[in-house]
Amino acid sequence: MYKYNDFDHAFLAERNRQFRAQVERRIDGSLEEEEFRPLRLMNGLYLQLHAYMLRVAIPYGTLGSDQMRQLALLAEKWDKGYGHFTTRQNIQYNWPRLKDVPDMLDALAEVDMHAIQTSGNTIRNVTADHFSGAAADEIEDPRPIAELIRQWSTDHPEFQFMGRKFKFAVSGATVDRAVLKAHDIGVKIVKNDAGQVGYQILVGGGLGRTPMLGHVLNDFVAQEDLLPYVESVVSVWNQIGRRDNKYKARIKITVHENGIDEFRRLTEERYALVRPTFGGADVALFNEIKAHFAPPAWRNVDTAPFQAAYDADPVFRAWADTNLTAHKAENHAIVTISMKKHGATPGDATADQMRIMADLADEFAYGELRISHEQNVILPHVAKADLPAIHAKLKEHGLATANIGLISDIIACPGMDYCALATARSIPVAEQIATRFDELKLEHDIGHLQIKISGCINACGHHHIGHIGILGLDRAGVENYQITLGGDATETAAIGTRTGPGFAYDEIVPAIERLVHAYLEVRDNAEETFLETYRRVGMDPFKAALYPPVDKKVA
Repeated sequence: MYKYNDFDHAFLAERNRQFRAQVERRIDGSLEEEEFRPLRLMNGLYLQLHAYMLRVAIPYGTLGSDQMRQLALLAEKWDKGYGHFTTRQNIQYNWPRLKDVPDMLDALAEVDMHAIQTSGNTIRNVTADHFSGAAADEIEDPRPIAELIRQWSTDHPEFQFMGRKFKFAVSGATVDRAVLKAHDIGVKIVKNDAGQVGYQILVGGGLGRTPMLGHVLNDFVAQEDLLPYVESVVSVWNQIGRRDNKYKARIKITVHENGIDEFRRLTEERYALVRPTFGGADVALFNEIKAHFAPPAWRNVDTAPFQAAYDADPVFRAWADTNLTAHKAENHAIVTISMKKHGATPGDATADQMRIMADLADEFAYGELRISHEQNVILPHVAKADLPAIHAKLKEHGLATANIGLISDIIACPGMDYCALATARSIPVAEQIATRFDELKLEHDIGHLQIKISGCINACGHHHIGHIGILGLDRAGVENYQITLGGDATETAAIGTRTGPGFAYDEIVPAIERLVHAYLEVRDNAEETFLETYRRVGMDPFKAALYPPVDKKVA
């Protein structure tokens, strides 16, 4: 993983020094909140419903064990003992005191971490496939590209005060685990007919109040051309994008209003001017960065202990079936640690849990962890022989929930419990759904089913691309939850379709239960997933279950 150099350390120290002075001026009254707001947003600090919230960047979801322990320290020393992993692979602290934030940033800098550009109208934290560098279906590790984009975009003078925020995602695999089509720019590593590695560029995706899927802007950009090409894309949008209406300022609207062909023409025109200005420095930097991401030397160990435990222990087998993914080294596996214990807040991790996961990474996983946009934690490289021991330790600490990809593995934004923009609660709905289906003992029978919940139209819970999406809204002061079906976050991405009228807070969980029972009745066989069934039979049987006819009494 990338290690900061002297320039990085000096840059971060100066940024933190500046912000410490700005915080002091806000506290003594020299800065009013209106003046302080753009300064704090540049450093990841929000003012939410009850307190400030600090959003810390975890670039492309990669953490070292020392960094995870430092995140635990922040939670314990300056917050309420926990942090919240988000759908941008960041971590949020919901209760810091303003006077403590500079100390938190200095503590982060000690382990090469920061909160720069996790907010504001700039290029946000670059996300990636959470199995990067480990997945069996990977063409090439995309994290060096993500790091290159992070360094290029940090404090880029042209892109600090744009019309709206801007989001990148990168992937190097055949399966899309980074939701490329829902980003302003998606970068997918591909090979051309000659076997050369390059990048397919997607543009104009995004969720929020106007959900759209990205378009292919360029099927193949050569490695040496990537950075000037994406700079040209962002520059064109920054010049012609809407500034009269913030709801129409995202690049998806710009592409929609101008058409992909015209946007491509403008990008190529801009690229012809931009490319000569790079002079090869970006290629040299990329090669330097790549050296940081050399894979560890895989341990050559026998897989027999894993197979023995798998055959003998049904609890271990259930966990292995749901929480393990194929690794590029045959005698290794990728372990996903669920942060969705039934009834718990999705994405929350206590300081103790963070330290336990850091210890496991050191003992069994080459010191590496990942954070997924699905709000779980990953040990990317684990020898299969060590899996029974890992499972035993996870079970001992309440971290062995076997539900990855199942109905209780819910993505949820903080909702009205924390967020100043939210119009409804998300966390309690997620907790109740998970608890209910655990009581019914149905989730393993149901199989792969992704529920995503947002507490407002901004869609931080990605509800548009959930197999079942739930959107909480305010209707005349009352929480109302709309349901969408058929969303898909993978390479076959789709925006879900609204089923009909929304449901009250106390009606939403029973509605989801009826929906799932309808699926179990109409699916073709036990292997057919919810999404496959929906695509085969359509909306009608689900709508009938959600909105049963009301019997009318005859006078």
